[in-house]
Amino acid sequence: MAFWSLKVRITLGTIAALVLGIGLTTAVLLQRAERDTLSAQNERELNEAVRAAGVLSRRVVELQRALQVVAAQLDQTTLADDTKLDAFMHAQPVLRELFSTLSVASLDGQVRVFVDEAGTRHPQLNVSDRDYFRRTVAEQRPIVSDPFQSRISGQTAILFTYPLKNAKGVYGILGGSLRLSSRDLLSDLVDTQAGDSDVLLVVTDAQGRILAHPNRERLLQSLASEPRLAAAFRRWLDDGRAVEPAGLRLAQPAEVVSAAGVAGPDWMIWRAIPEAELLAPLRSARKQALEWAAGLIGLMSLLILTLVWWLLRPLSQLEHRAQTLFNGDNDPHAGWPAGFGEIGRLARVLRHVGAERTQLEGFNAVVLGKLNSVMAAAPVGIAFVRSARFDLVSAEFCRLFGCDEQALLGQPMHMIFGANADYQAFEPQVQLAFRAGEAYVGEWQMLRDDGTPFWARLRGRPVEVADSEAGVIWTLNDIDQQIAERSRLEWSATHDVLTGLANRKSFEQRLEHVFDALPRSIPAAVVVIDLDHFKPINDTFGHAAGDAMLKAVAAAILSHVRASDLVVRLGGDEFALLLERCAHDVAMRVAENVHSAISAVAVPWQGRTLRVGASVGVASLNEHTPDMAEWVAEADAACYRVKADGRGAVRAATPTLLRVVVGGRAVADT
Repeated sequence: MAFWSLKVRITLGTIAALVLGIGLTTAVLLQRAERDTLSAQNERELNEAVRAAGVLSRRVVELQRALQVVAAQLDQTTLADDTKLDAFMHAQPVLRELFSTLSVASLDGQVRVFVDEAGTRHPQLNVSDRDYFRRTVAEQRPIVSDPFQSRISGQTAILFTYPLKNAKGVYGILGGSLRLSSRDLLSDLVDTQAGDSDVLLVVTDAQGRILAHPNRERLLQSLASEPRLAAAFRRWLDDGRAVEPAGLRLAQPAEVVSAAGVAGPDWMIWRAIPEAELLAPLRSARKQALEWAAGLIGLMSLLILTLVWWLLRPLSQLEHRAQTLFNGDNDPHAGWPAGFGEIGRLARVLRHVGAERTQLEGFNAVVLGKLNSVMAAAPVGIAFVRSARFDLVSAEFCRLFGCDEQALLGQPMHMIFGANADYQAFEPQVQLAFRAGEAYVGEWQMLRDDGTPFWARLRGRPVEVADSEAGVIWTLNDIDQQIAERSRLEWSATHDVLTGLANRKSFEQRLEHVFDALPRSIPAAVVVIDLDHFKPINDTFGHAAGDAMLKAVAAAILSHVRASDLVVRLGGDEFALLLERCAHDVAMRVAENVHSAISAVAVPWQGRTLRVGASVGVASLNEHTPDMAEWVAEADAACYRVKADGRGAVRAATPTLLRVVVGGRAVADT
C-alpha cells in the first residue's frame, strides 16, 4: 500500500520526530519555568514571612521599651496617690497613642488606674488571679500575655506588662493592652499586605489561635478553621510546633505557604498565595506556544513530504527488484537501478545480502534467541561494556536506572555513578582485581535517570582475561534497603534512641582517642551532668513526661556547645560532655551556660509546666591524669559533691574532692 511506502514512513517519522522534539522541548521548558517560578516564589514568600515576623518582633520590642521608659518614671509614692497617678498618666500621650488601654496595678493586684478612650478611671478591680500578673511579679520581667477578655471593656485583647520595682523588689505592674478587634499592631500588618492580590497573611499564637486575620470573625479560632492554611497548620503541629524566626516552608494543596516565628511573644506569621495566581501567565504562554508549534509542524510536514517524494523516486525500481531478490529464476546482478549516492550503494549491498541473508539470519536467530532469553529472565541488571561504554543492557538494568535501552547504549559507564570521584576510584580497583584473575565485587552509589541516587552491588568479569578490548560482563543488584538497614544499625550502636545523643559506648571510644593522642590532646575537659528533681516528674506524671523532659534537656545542651563537642546521654537522667581543645576556664563557662540552659527548660504537660535543675561537675585533662576512668571519676565526684551541697550548681574537680566523695559517697537523691 502507498500509505506504508518508505517515502510516507520517512515523512511520518520525520514529522513524528518534529512533534516529539518540539513538544518535549516546549513541555520541558514550560515545566522547568513553572518549577523555577514556584521555587522562586517559595523563597520570596519565605523572605516575606521572615520580614513580617521581624517587623512584628520589633514592634513588640518598641512597645516594651515604651513601657520601660514610663515605668522608670513611676515611683512608689506616685502609685499610692490617685491625684498624682492621674496626672502622671495624663502626661503620657505617646503611651496612650501606642496602646488601646493603659493600667497600673499595685502588688496586691488592685487596679489603681485604668486609661482608655473614655478617659481615666479607678475601677474596683483586682487582677491578682490573672496569669500575666502572677508571672510578671514572680519573674520580675516584662510579659506579653495570652489573649484574654477584658473585665472592663469586655473585648478580647493582649496585654504588655512591665514590673515597677526598686531596690526592695516589685511594687506594682504597668500594663498596656491592644484590642484584637480594633486598633492593634496586628491588623495593620495584615491589611497592608493583602492589597488587591489573593495573598493571605495571618498571625497566630504558639498554640495556633488566630490573633490577626483579614476576616475579623476568625479571631481566636484555631488556624485549622482556615481552609487555605489548614493542611500547613497540621504539618506544623506534626513537626513539633517550631516557632522558627528563620522561617518554615509548609505544604498546602494549591497554595504556596510560608511561616515564621515572632521572637519574644512566640507568635507565628503565616502567608499563603494561590499557585494558580503565580502560574497563570505561564499557562497562557503554554497555550500560545502550542498553537505556534502546531502551525510550524504543519508547514514543515508539507515541505518534508514534497522533498522526500522528489528525492526517493528511484526507490520505486529498487523496491520492485528487491521484491524478487530471492527468486532463483532472476539474474542476481540484473534489474538493479544504476543510481548514485545512497540508492546506488544500497543496490550493491542488497546484491551481496541476497546470497548470505538466509544463512546469517538463521545463525543470528539462534544466538539472539538465547541471549534475549538470558537477558529477559535474569533477576539482576546485566550489561556488556566495551571500551568503557555500554554495548548491551538487559531490561532489568534499564528498569533499575529508570530509562530505556537506547538511552544507555553507547553511553560511557561513568554516567551511572553518583559522582565522578567515585568512578575514578572504581577503575583502579577493577583493574587490580582483573590482573589478579579475580572477579570484581564492590558497592557504589549509582544515579538513576531522574537524578535520584541508590546503592548497588557491582560484580564484573572480563570476557577474555588476556584481551581487555573484548569487554566486561557486569551484573548489578539494588541494595538500597540493605545499606539503609546497615546504617541504621551502626547509628543505633553509638547513639541513644530517645534523645539522639551519643551513648556511653561512643563516649568511651572518644575518650580512648583523646588519651591515645596525649599530650597533643591537651587541653580537654569532661563535664558530668546529673539532673535535679527529675525522679518526681517520672513518679508523678509518668515516663512519657520524663521522656519529653529528657528530649528538651538534650536540645538545650546541644544549643550551648560547639559542633565539635560530644554530647552524651550516659543513662537515666545523667549526661556528659567531652570538650576537646578546650581550656579549663572555657570549659567552666560552657558548663555554666549548659547549667543555665537546663534550668530554663520548661515542658508544658497536662496544664502544668515541668522544670528540672542540674548538678554539674567539670574535670580538665592534664599530664598527671592516669587514665580515662580516673578522668571521668573526677568529674563525677565534683557532680556528686554539688548534689551533697544542695544541688543546682557547677563545680570543678580536684583530687581532694575525688577522695572525699569516693570515701564518703555523699550522693543527693534526684
